Amino acid sequence: MTASLIDGKAHAAKLRADVRHQATRLLQEYGLQPGLAIVLVGSDPASDVYVRNKVRQAAEAGLASLEHRLPTETSEAELLALIEQLNGDPAVHGILVQLPLPAHINESKVIHAIAPSKDVDGFHPINVGQLSAGQETLIPCTPYGVLLLLRNTLPSLEGLHAVIVGRSNIVGKPMAQLLLSEHCTVTLTHSRTRNLANVVRGADIVIAAVGKPRLVRGDWIKPGACVIDVGINRVVENGEPYLVGDVAFNEVVEIAGAITPVPGGVGPMTIACLLRNTLIAACGSRGITLSNAL
Repeated sequence: MTASLIDGKAHAAKLRADVRHQATRLLQEYGLQPGLAIVLVGSDPASDVYVRNKVRQAAEAGLASLEHRLPTETSEAELLALIEQLNGDPAVHGILVQLPLPAHINESKVIHAIAPSKDVDGFHPINVGQLSAGQETLIPCTPYGVLLLLRNTLPSLEGLHAVIVGRSNIVGKPMAQLLLSEHCTVTLTHSRTRNLANVVRGADIVIAAVGKPRLVRGDWIKPGACVIDVGINRVVENGEPYLVGDVAFNEVVEIAGAITPVPGGVGPMTIACLLRNTLIAACGSRGITLSNAL
C-alpha cells in the first residue's frame, strides 16, 4: 500500500484564489482593501524568506501589504510603539510580527500588545481563549491549514481518533481544540508521553508537530491512517543540506492512506490561511461577514 500525497500547494492555491476573489469584491462593493502589516526585526535568513513570501502572496491576493523591517538593535519599547501605531491605523487590519525575535525582546509582551482584532496569527490570549471556548475568532494559521487539508482529504472527521505529537501553543494545543470541534477523539502527546509509538499506533489521524527529524516511524502508523507532517527540519546528510519533516516519509508512505510531503504540504497552507485571516479581520472592522462580502 502506498499513501496518496496531500498536495498542500494545490489546496493553498485554491484558498488564495478565493481570498483574491473576496478581496476584489470587498474593494468594489465596500471600498475596503484588507491591509496586512508585516514586521521583521533583524536579519535572520529564514525569517527574511518567510516575510518576502508573505509580502508577495499578500499582494497577489489583492491585499495591501505594509512591510516594516527593523534593525536587530531595535529596542522592545520601539517595537511596542510601532505595534501601538499599527493598532490605531484604520488601513491595517492584520498585524504579523515575524518570530523569532531578537533575545532582548520579550515575545510574550509583543503578542499581548497586538490588538486581538488584528492578531492574524491567532496568538493573543483573547483569541486563544475564544478558540478554547468554541467561539468565532482568528485561528492560528498552521492548525487551521491542517484542518482544511483534513477536511479535503477525509470524507468525515467525526468520531476519528486523532493523535497530535507536540503540545506547542502555536500548533499542538490549538490543533487539539479544532479537532475537538470536529468531534474527533483527541490525544495530545508530548516529550513525556509514555510508550509514544503505541499511542500513535491507535490513531486514524496523526499530526506530527514536534520539531524532531523523522521521529514518527513507519511501524508507528496504523494502516490507512492520514498523516499530517507539520515539521520542517534542515538536515545535512552526505554533505547535502535539505529539508525533512517530523515523519520518516519513506517508511510511512508505504503504510498510511494519505500523507503530506515536506516541503509542499502544510507550509503553503499556513501563508494562505494568514491571508484569509486578514480578510476576515478586514470584514470584522466593518461588521461585514464573509458571506455578505460575496
